[in-house]
Amino acid sequence: MTACIPARTNQTDRTGRAFRTAGSPRFKRPHSPPPGDRRRFRVAGADVSASIVVFLIALPLSLGIALATGAPLQAGLVAAAVGGIVAGRFGGSPLQVSGPAAGLTLVTAELIQKYGWRTTCAITVLAGLAQLALSALRVARSALVVSPAIVHGMVAGIGVTIALAQLHVVLGGTPQSSAVDNVRGLPAQLAGLHTAAVSVSAVTVVVLLAWPRLPGRVGRGLRKVPAALTAVAAATILAVAAGIGVPRVDLPSWSSHALPGLPEGPVLGIATGVLTITLVTSVQSLLSAVAVDKLVAARKDATTHVPRSNLDRELAGQGTANIVSGALGGLPVAGVAVRSVANVSAGAVSRNSTMLHGLWVVLAALVLVPVLDLIPLPALAALVMVIGIQMVSITHIRSVTRHREVMVYAVTVSGVVLIGILEGVALGILVASGVAMHRLTRTRITRETKGGVEHIRVRGQLTFLAVPRLSRALHQIPQGAKAVVELDGSFMDHAAYETLQDWQMSHVVRGGQVEMTGRTGVRIAEPGAGAHACCRPWTPWRNHHCGEHPATDAERYVKGHQLASGLSSFQRDTAPLVRDELARLAREGQRPSQLFLTCADSRLVTSMITASGPGDLFTVRNVGNLVPLPGAESGDDSVAAAIEYAVEVLRVQSITVCGHSDCGAMQTLLSGNPDAPDTPLRRWLRHGLPSLERMKSTHRTWARLSGGPSGDGAGRLPADAAEQLCLTNVVQQLEHLKAHEAVARRLAEGTLELHGMYFHVGEAQAYLLSDPEPDTGPENGNGTEYGNGSGTGNGNGRDTRTGGARENGESLVFHWVAPSPQPKPSRASYPTSSHPPSPAPSPKPSPAPARPPSRPSPREGAPA
Repeated sequence: MTACIPARTNQTDRTGRAFRTAGSPRFKRPHSPPPGDRRRFRVAGADVSASIVVFLIALPLSLGIALATGAPLQAGLVAAAVGGIVAGRFGGSPLQVSGPAAGLTLVTAELIQKYGWRTTCAITVLAGLAQLALSALRVARSALVVSPAIVHGMVAGIGVTIALAQLHVVLGGTPQSSAVDNVRGLPAQLAGLHTAAVSVSAVTVVVLLAWPRLPGRVGRGLRKVPAALTAVAAATILAVAAGIGVPRVDLPSWSSHALPGLPEGPVLGIATGVLTITLVTSVQSLLSAVAVDKLVAARKDATTHVPRSNLDRELAGQGTANIVSGALGGLPVAGVAVRSVANVSAGAVSRNSTMLHGLWVVLAALVLVPVLDLIPLPALAALVMVIGIQMVSITHIRSVTRHREVMVYAVTVSGVVLIGILEGVALGILVASGVAMHRLTRTRITRETKGGVEHIRVRGQLTFLAVPRLSRALHQIPQGAKAVVELDGSFMDHAAYETLQDWQMSHVVRGGQVEMTGRTGVRIAEPGAGAHACCRPWTPWRNHHCGEHPATDAERYVKGHQLASGLSSFQRDTAPLVRDELARLAREGQRPSQLFLTCADSRLVTSMITASGPGDLFTVRNVGNLVPLPGAESGDDSVAAAIEYAVEVLRVQSITVCGHSDCGAMQTLLSGNPDAPDTPLRRWLRHGLPSLERMKSTHRTWARLSGGPSGDGAGRLPADAAEQLCLTNVVQQLEHLKAHEAVARRLAEGTLELHGMYFHVGEAQAYLLSDPEPDTGPENGNGTEYGNGSGTGNGNGRDTRTGGARENGESLVFHWVAPSPQPKPSRASYPTSSHPPSPAPSPKPSPAPARPPSRPSPREGAPA
């Protein structure tokens, strides 16, 4: 839809919220430091503690992965530092930790063996450039289309390969070039065990597995130290104290650190290596970012807002990190699930924790070299071997089994172990596609007779391949019989739809009855078209009637067919669902939370656009949503009486004035003829003349519409004078409300708020009027205030307090209301129905304040 720029000094952030630029003297960015500390870099204490936890996990893992790949051990530290600092700074997932990943061990080891270390670094740089290109094309979310069974199978296959290779190092030997060779060489390796290496490795494995299971209060305190660090430290202490002769870490001088060189080797082989690293790092990083979002959303502490991952930016950050890591002689970088989970669990609140962990790695690589040189290599091998075994997740196996994708998982694992990563993933994709096609074409159609009713049951998806069997079963039903067709599937193509439609029409014409149901027996819309094609989920409020013959104009208006049919439909479909709620409201009396004053236009369905139900709103409707000033009613006190009753008796907490597009009252005001006869309509519209004068005033700026679905902050001025008057009228009627004694008193007490709303009918889009300067309290040009200055949230982090026009050039802004990310409330309190009723209760509209605890809010039945 069309959106607009609120004013020259306004911009929007990534979520579409409007704010003033830093050049404005009143600018206050949310969560920004005070003006006096803008140059001061602040780091939350939670980020510092989380960075230390992640650093303690990353340090031994980085050395172990470098050892497993055959790369210089310093390459692991370089990748960990670059992943933390570069990917942490430029990535799109604030809490994801990047670095050398176990999933890349097999790929990197193969490249080093084929082309050498310098060429592998160059391949890493080229892979980073490829990731930047993919990010520019915005294809990050395309990686998520890969079946989880393939991803889990790829990770498991890599884990098996890593474990087999590192097992040889644990036993005191040297790993072979492939998983098959490692299995073949295992008997000989077992025959020639190295006791020293096995003892150090055994200590590492025992501590690594037992540390997270330490019991008691003391164990709970000790478990705060990462198990990986504890295991490697215990093995190191044992080797040093006992003088066990095993190979140890040997970090050479940084002055001799190997940097990348020009790629040397066959072009096709190098291109394959670049493609492999690009795909593996990208898919692993993006899936890890999605998992981190789920972990952050599940955290109980919701006081600190952590933005959701921007996958395209995350891909660009990973590409940048790989370029830098390869250029500095480091391993390929990817988002790492283990370290990311630790970062979230430790309470990190921003990307500062990731960047600080990279800084600690740099300091360790420069300062702790003598300590790192004491670490036994078998301890690092045992650590990586356990990680490889844990990559074969029992949870993932249960998940793919439950979703009947064991074959896809098994083929992918086997392919990765026996052939290679790309080949294994390709085999997994082929098998997954075959399984999907098999499921799509596997349709079971049965027919039986119960109590004189013919039942046709369709299990699975209805495609053209199942049409012959469906047609055969349908035409076995005797003419004139009552038939129930039960559809249990989520897809029906055009051929199956036409078959059902043609048979149904033919069967009904010959005197039969047809009912379409789902698996639970709930009736669903028939596939037939014609007169009933208008039936949709929004039927209850559109006043269409499925299953009824259209009435003539004489029947509709003379016999009241439409009204009677609507009442009958309500009694049949809606009344059973809302009867209990209405009975409760009848016992307790009405206690609405707000007064909703809007136009009498038939296109404004208040229960629909506010997602409200019985008892939620005290609604006043009149032509033009006008609020006459006290004393100007000319004998008609209906609006004033409603306001007084709502404010004084019902004690509503807010009043909303809602205007809308294409308002006939506003158009009549614009085209008013002073010589026209004095009619009741013209006498009533005189209350809208102040709005017309306000719009024409040169001392007041025009209202604007702000925001849009794209979140880019684009906005627009009113499309024409009629729309401008509609917006201005909302503001003017809010000023009229303040002139009423009851409203003014409640505003002064701080127990009432006023809100402005504009609904664009053609776009089905709502806008809320908000003050340009929410921190100072909404004021109009005369210094008056709307509401009590507290403001209300609209579910999107936006202040929706009402504001009037400013005299200093600032304009009123009607903010676009974004769809709420919250899930729909449970329907457990009502029976299920194929047509949700319009008057049933539902969640509150965003500008309404919370209902008092003694009056639970209805949760069900908003019109679709």
